[in-house]
Amino acid sequence: MIQITLPDGTVKTFDIPPAGADIALSISEGLARNCVAMEIDGLLVDLGTTVETDASIRLITTQDTLALSILRHSAAHVMAQAILHIYKDAKLTIGPVVEDGFYYDIDMGPVSEDDFPKIEAEIQRIIQAKIPFRRRVVSKAEALAVYRDEPYKLELIQDLPDGTISLYEQGDFTDLCRGPHIPHTGFVKAIKLMKVSGAYWRADQTRAQLQRIYGTAFFDKKELKAYLQFIEEAKKRNHRKIGAALDLFSFHDEAPGMPFFHAKGMVIWNALLEYWRAEHRAAGYVETKTPIMLNRGLWERSGHWENYRENMYTSSVDDIEYAIKPMNCPGGMLLYGLKPHSYKDLPIRAAEIGLVHRHELSGVLSGLFRVRAFHQDDAHIFMMPDQIETEILGVLRLVERIYQTFGLGFHLELSTRPAKSIGTDSQWEEATHGLQSALDAYGKAYKINEGDGAFYGPKIDIHIKDALGRTWQCGTIQLDMALPERFNLTYVGKDNEKHRPIMIHRVIYGSIERFFGILVEHFAGKFPFWLAPVQMAMLPINDDLTSHAESVRDVFEKHGIRVEIDDRTESLNKKIREAQINNIPVILTIGAKEKETGTLSVRTLDGTVRYGMLPEVLLDKLLAAIRDRRLGQDILVDETT
Repeated sequence: MIQITLPDGTVKTFDIPPAGADIALSISEGLARNCVAMEIDGLLVDLGTTVETDASIRLITTQDTLALSILRHSAAHVMAQAILHIYKDAKLTIGPVVEDGFYYDIDMGPVSEDDFPKIEAEIQRIIQAKIPFRRRVVSKAEALAVYRDEPYKLELIQDLPDGTISLYEQGDFTDLCRGPHIPHTGFVKAIKLMKVSGAYWRADQTRAQLQRIYGTAFFDKKELKAYLQFIEEAKKRNHRKIGAALDLFSFHDEAPGMPFFHAKGMVIWNALLEYWRAEHRAAGYVETKTPIMLNRGLWERSGHWENYRENMYTSSVDDIEYAIKPMNCPGGMLLYGLKPHSYKDLPIRAAEIGLVHRHELSGVLSGLFRVRAFHQDDAHIFMMPDQIETEILGVLRLVERIYQTFGLGFHLELSTRPAKSIGTDSQWEEATHGLQSALDAYGKAYKINEGDGAFYGPKIDIHIKDALGRTWQCGTIQLDMALPERFNLTYVGKDNEKHRPIMIHRVIYGSIERFFGILVEHFAGKFPFWLAPVQMAMLPINDDLTSHAESVRDVFEKHGIRVEIDDRTESLNKKIREAQINNIPVILTIGAKEKETGTLSVRTLDGTVRYGMLPEVLLDKLLAAIRDRRLGQDILVDETT
């Protein structure tokens, strides 16, 4: 007799060991139809697994957060099976689940999106057949025999420790996999192939180049439709497309992964930095600057040469090896160590807008989101142990103020010690406890990511949420006890003895280039008035009014408003339409009546139109929008309404 305990405490008894499907059916047929897997004492397994002993069971239904990744993992197998049916010589490698779906890397001839319909047709045939997923456990030797003609699977198996290996079979298809999987292929109600790209086997440029085919899957066709609509909206907001249309930035083959910012892009860039500097001055930071290239000895001392060398650009000057900095922190250590410090000096909050370079593979470069040269809005806070909580809380509150200015929500994640790290166990324990205590005091929910910290310390990752609900990891707060020790940094305490300071590394924008790209997509190119590269377009309706338009422009430019006059010989409607396409927040039409009365006809991107507005009234509203860093396009709305 087997006793099964359900999450609500209910105990069900079975005369013979039941499979998960039997347990679900004993509760209700509806539940059984919607179950995809189960947990046995916390271990996630297939629904067909037999429970041999008394256990606590949780049934995973299509509504469970775990279910979607199980479905997509299974969908990757379905796609691979379909591809092998069509492309007989294809060789499979790996097919993991990713954030929005799955992919499979396959050694085969070139594939394009034009091939997707025939692959999807075969996928649908497999789905409609409702082929069961069956788990088979074999020895390593048996697995090697099964895959004797599959070089990539053989390599994977050879890397595994000796012991048993699980395979999953679905009809004529078998794949090397840990599982679990959905009961049968019919659970894949909605699937779509999304794109194809190239990828090197094991990310090694010396190995074979593979076809990486991406797809996504859902339990419901409505969910797939909503997702595809979301993707279409995201495409409209693509920062590379908008950046080119608005003349903000570009990329060139002469410097791959290193963006060029145009004059209009620099307006936004400088506005971001001016705001950043104002907030940091108010929060008690000073600003510093360190060199872009430092010698190998420094990087050995910091630990980067050993732990980060593969991502660094190096050069030899006067027979001395140098590295272009991938991080700002070692230079900050040198600055702190220049002179003795007292406990009365601490905390020292030293910020730096530092240009760093990191070598990224060409295949992962992605507009401003993944580059090789970027600026970090870095800061290093040197403090005493009893200042940890206060300083981290200060950073969190600064983060909150800055992100709220852009209308960005955020959530927090605490990442702990990784396998590859420097520092002692006690240092890591104290640092992790310090971050956790500050998060608890901050009062917002956070997630713990075991083993995902930096090599020199645990960290708080800050994930922002944009207008489409997408999350981006931008800010980070890292507590470091190792670098101050490596650089022998000290301060004199109240006891007149030398002590080791504790240091916080932190960024808020993160990569300013990446944050710039996120803002382009977040605002869909319709920047708030204070950020817009061109804030006002003046449209004289004929050449005789150009001189008057220039005198009006001068009034606004004296107060820092960025104005362009469009005096082309085009129709007024065309000029208005183009100004709106270019997302210029305020458009003034200048006609004879406006010249005669000394008033303005004003329209804004939110559709508001005002006639007969006095220039000084408009100027007050624009300056208020800049002062308050107002988010919306409702610039003409009275502040009292």
